[in-house]
Amino acid sequence: MPELPEVETVRAGLAESLTGAKVQSVIVHDPRSLKRHLAGSRDFIETLSGRKIEAAVRRGKFLWLPLSRKRGEEQLALMGHLGMSGQMLLRSPDFEAEALTRVTIKVRTAERERLELRFVDQRIFGSLAIDFMEETPDGLTAGFSGTNELFSWSNLIPSQAKHIARDPLDPNYDLDAVLKKFKAKHSGIKRVLLDQQVVSGIGNIYADESLWRARIHYDQPASTISNAKASLLMAEVTQVLAAAVEAGGTSFDEQYKNINGESGYFSVSLNAYGMTGLPCNRCGRAIRRDNWMNRGSHYCPNCQKLRTSRASK
Repeated sequence: MPELPEVETVRAGLAESLTGAKVQSVIVHDPRSLKRHLAGSRDFIETLSGRKIEAAVRRGKFLWLPLSRKRGEEQLALMGHLGMSGQMLLRSPDFEAEALTRVTIKVRTAERERLELRFVDQRIFGSLAIDFMEETPDGLTAGFSGTNELFSWSNLIPSQAKHIARDPLDPNYDLDAVLKKFKAKHSGIKRVLLDQQVVSGIGNIYADESLWRARIHYDQPASTISNAKASLLMAEVTQVLAAAVEAGGTSFDEQYKNINGESGYFSVSLNAYGMTGLPCNRCGRAIRRDNWMNRGSHYCPNCQKLRTSRASK
């Protein structure tokens, strides 16, 4: 599933090309990709057509495009969730059609160029929806938009994303709040890292990588990890996510692509995830993969030992 670096790569590409663009028309090829837009395809098309796209914003794995609004109307946004295999591709109108395109949004950019935003999704776990926006509980900017300038939508968040915690690359991310949540959680630390209401944007790949860097076993109870060790872990999480964004994300197959249909290349920097049986880059012992929550956890059994219940140092 695309994680924060993959979604951020898509967001940045959309922001560059679509900020100020006007939606000319919308084609819904498969209504199943609008499952979170409860009003249905016709409402989606009518509401989105004619709107200007104000920006592209992200919190964790959630992405939204604030839309221009009419007088007296509440602020709306086009929400996009990539799910397991969703792709948001920008194509010229004459570009070869993708077989698994579920929704096509035709726009004219601020530079008068005609483009198509194609939502492609093999497994139909992703979705698009037009959602109303609410004030953030803390009154701060809702997510990462690539700018420090404030707009009417800056402190608003789509209702479908309001439950998502801030991510480590968010300018208003609060480390102390995350550490406090760790202390209240007795589950294994990896399960806690993947809890999007504790901290968002981290999935299986980047959790394994960060835990390897911090030398913490994936099943170490979060409440037993000292503040110093937990702070180190979150510093590693931040560095891993930032490095992966720089590399355009991680691609292992054809399911994740950026807006141009290109793969990310952070996979060449992985130390744990997908390295089963290969020597640990730190100690030389073989990386192990354990079955975990219907997926896998990759770790070094020598560097990442499961500690006793008292706070690990």
